[in-house]
Amino acid sequence: MAVELEMPELAESVVEGEIVKWLVKEGDMVEQDQLLVEVMTDKVTVEVPSPYAGILLKQVAKEGEVVPIGKPIAIFGQPGEKLDDTTKLEHVTPHVQASDAAPNGKVESQPAAAAEAPKTAKAAEPSAKAAESSAPVAREAADTSLAGKPLAAPAVRKLARELGVDLAAVRGSGEGGRIQRGDVERVSKSGAAAPAASSGAQRSQAAAPTALPERVPLRGLRRNIAQHMIHSKHTAAHTLQVDEADMTELVRWRTRSKERAAERGVKLTYLPFFVKAATAALKKYPFVNSSLDDAAGEIVLKKNYNIGIATDTEAGLVVPVIHDADQMSIFELAREIVNLAEKARNGKLSHDDITGGTFTITNVGSVGGLLTFPVINHPEVAIMGTHSIQERPVVRDGQIVVRSMVYLSLAFDHRVVDGALAARFLREIADLLAAPELLLMEGN
Repeated sequence: MAVELEMPELAESVVEGEIVKWLVKEGDMVEQDQLLVEVMTDKVTVEVPSPYAGILLKQVAKEGEVVPIGKPIAIFGQPGEKLDDTTKLEHVTPHVQASDAAPNGKVESQPAAAAEAPKTAKAAEPSAKAAESSAPVAREAADTSLAGKPLAAPAVRKLARELGVDLAAVRGSGEGGRIQRGDVERVSKSGAAAPAASSGAQRSQAAAPTALPERVPLRGLRRNIAQHMIHSKHTAAHTLQVDEADMTELVRWRTRSKERAAERGVKLTYLPFFVKAATAALKKYPFVNSSLDDAAGEIVLKKNYNIGIATDTEAGLVVPVIHDADQMSIFELAREIVNLAEKARNGKLSHDDITGGTFTITNVGSVGGLLTFPVINHPEVAIMGTHSIQERPVVRDGQIVVRSMVYLSLAFDHRVVDGALAARFLREIADLLAAPELLLMEGN
């Protein structure tokens, strides 16, 4: 008897996961504990093993689809078994969610939307076959909105114009009859295009064919980043504060210490010093180390100092977190930064590695540029951008001298942090960076 595999609960507080990549094809034999599918939750990709041995009859959830915890993602069966032969589906016990379980301990079958999907696909097949077997003037009946227009997104309408397809002649396979890209492409290939254009327009199109742009699906980490950024911009009242720090003495100190650090296997960059200065300033100005509970109408002052480090990877931006950064020495911070960066670039971060942050630092100095206005890593209330350390002429004691200077930018949520507080906080960091002896007295 066929059984369903549900989206597992991969971490506490995670409510859904995105199917990034199926590692097994439909019809393949799967061993128990064999890696089955890659699932992304909160910017972490996890390879999910199969709790069941058998034939993968169907991938219920397709790549790029976001599935709630406890909903089916695959159907398994035994050799020789076909999906059409089953009249009732049971669920794989290890992934049954208590909230979805019926009184008898079993979980109800697929939701109506999932059950209707095969029907929609089958209903569309005759239309496609009819179009192929008939003359190019064959047309389908499109569902329309209250305004009488075919149901389609702007991008789909644009594609229809480029392919010369009349949307009124397309039957949509999406929810509520909405026309999808695949529907337009199907009708275009079948020959049921737009009404005949004038001979002049036809000659023009023939002489200058349209080069279609490349389209990259918004999936995986990139979609997660997009959703997170939009939520932050729509929630927090973003404001920017900028200051600069004199890094001359710290540059000299680091130069003297690099060899000793290397002997201990430590790659000593400037980032650990920024982290150390930030944790000291957060202790002095606790409202910057907080979050806003909108539902309760309360500001939550955090007692831990967990610093997120924005890290650029091939897949996109991730923010691993240094937990209890205030309790670490400069060398310990340096080791942890390298360790987290390597895990991020290799896709090995755990859910714990990216959660619990209270303040974030994004270091764009190695990339270049003069200044950045970073997006707050919600639900935190502030993020600091650090930039290139450059020698610049400055005035000291009435004299123009060359000093190693760096710009610091602080994006903050003005609902929680006032401008004066942000200015004092950033000035505190700048003062600590300018005096390494004071900085090294902070914490361990």
